[in-house]
Amino acid sequence: MTETPEDRFHVFDTTLRDGAQREGINLSVSDKLAIARHLDDFGVGFIEGGWPGAVPRDTEFFRRAREEVPFRNAELVAFGSTRKAGVRAEDDPQVLALLESKAPVVCLVAKSHDRHVELALRTTLEENLAMVADTVAFLREQGRRVFVDCEHFFDGYKGNAAYAKQVVSAAHEAGAEVVVLCDTNGGMLPDGVRDVVAEVLAATGARLGMHAQDDTGCAVANTLAAVDAGATHVQCTANGYGERVGNANLFPVVAALELKRGMKVLPDGALREMTRISHAIAEVVNLTPSTHQPYVGVSAFAHKAGLHASAIKVDPDLYQHIDPEEVGNTMRMLVSDMAGRASVELKGRELGIDLSGDRALVGRVVDRVKEQELKGYSYEAADASFELLLRAEADGAPVRYFRTESWRAIVEDRPDGSHANEATVKLWAKGERIVATAEGKGPVHALDRALRVALEQIYPQLAEFELVDYKVRILEGTHGTESTTRVLVTTSDGKSEWSTVGVADNVIAASWQALDDAYAYGLLRAGVESQE
Repeated sequence: MTETPEDRFHVFDTTLRDGAQREGINLSVSDKLAIARHLDDFGVGFIEGGWPGAVPRDTEFFRRAREEVPFRNAELVAFGSTRKAGVRAEDDPQVLALLESKAPVVCLVAKSHDRHVELALRTTLEENLAMVADTVAFLREQGRRVFVDCEHFFDGYKGNAAYAKQVVSAAHEAGAEVVVLCDTNGGMLPDGVRDVVAEVLAATGARLGMHAQDDTGCAVANTLAAVDAGATHVQCTANGYGERVGNANLFPVVAALELKRGMKVLPDGALREMTRISHAIAEVVNLTPSTHQPYVGVSAFAHKAGLHASAIKVDPDLYQHIDPEEVGNTMRMLVSDMAGRASVELKGRELGIDLSGDRALVGRVVDRVKEQELKGYSYEAADASFELLLRAEADGAPVRYFRTESWRAIVEDRPDGSHANEATVKLWAKGERIVATAEGKGPVHALDRALRVALEQIYPQLAEFELVDYKVRILEGTHGTESTTRVLVTTSDGKSEWSTVGVADNVIAASWQALDDAYAYGLLRAGVESQE
């Protein structure tokens, strides 16, 4: 086969197969199709869709993918095993199922650890070599590109390096385009990977790839070490999903190759879509995106310490290894009791408020933040509440759309074991006194509904608001049911989200504060003029 420029380095994604083995992930065929579209948009070269013939859902995926996904960048890969011992490749149902998938590329898993051959496959070392060579040759004759995953390669290499290299040579000589060295148990470290890959490359002349599990926390580093040693094919999963603790994370691997090593491995502009793609795939698998994931996490370029902020104010590169926009992310300033003037100025700039010419105002905001955080407030997790605090200090009055006269929440325990939750609020808005009562699934939900009943006629924008997350924390230094409580509320208007905080000696009062801020901030964002 003639090698094209795109073939010189392979980015091979196995989220749909190996990544789906993560605990807590259960992908439908529709889920797999959606992820395949995202990965193709990102520009990976190969998408391993699963094991057709062995997993009915994967068989269905390959059928539908051919019809429903117009791949622009990626080739679809079917995963399967070599022929069984004593069976001809052309007669093995599992091998034939790979052909029936009509995937243009097949990735075969082969045993390269001598003890696995004898104990798991229960065959001879010679027959295993024949199983690899025969299956590769048969699939090549049928017009398929073939990659071979050498399972448990590094562990097998430690015990019997000669045999492990024989498996690589058997696959290579039979026509495998790439032979992938797999750290299946995830126990390798980068220096060991680098040495083994270099030795195998020199001994066999095969084109080598790397598949790393993350059990030592080194999967990304091991993958890059393999590339340093001459591997030109990397197997990864989106967000590092996979068995046990996961696989090499696709996003740090490709970012390191492009931004740190200067290698062109993705289409033009693809890297700037990385954060969006990472979060979109997390939504499909129904897992919260990791906030601290390198490059794409919301905290990847978040700065909290005042010393950092002072330097970033002069030059962001002083505390950032890349420009966040290169990977589609953004810099964030976190305001907390660690904040100094620079943190507050930069956060104000992020919020569209220029504080650079008012040192007195900045000082007041810093003091106010420290005072509030001493009471238990957390503004780094509640940007909306911080903006309201900042605007209140700047304007000399709080942003207010209604004034609370009183509220109450009642939980009624009934003889049949059920509960009734009712809330009543008494408010003033636009000069009008309003009393409203509502029931809910809990006291906070009842308060939220009562607020809506009271205010939606005056502020119809509230109909778009939805409470999407609610967190309660008992603060350190207090005890039992007398503890101070912090509540964080996340609200959405269907377009974006914002978070607010409340702190009080009971959870309902803290919740009311957070809801009050959430409504005020939402109306502010909607362009409604403050009324109080």
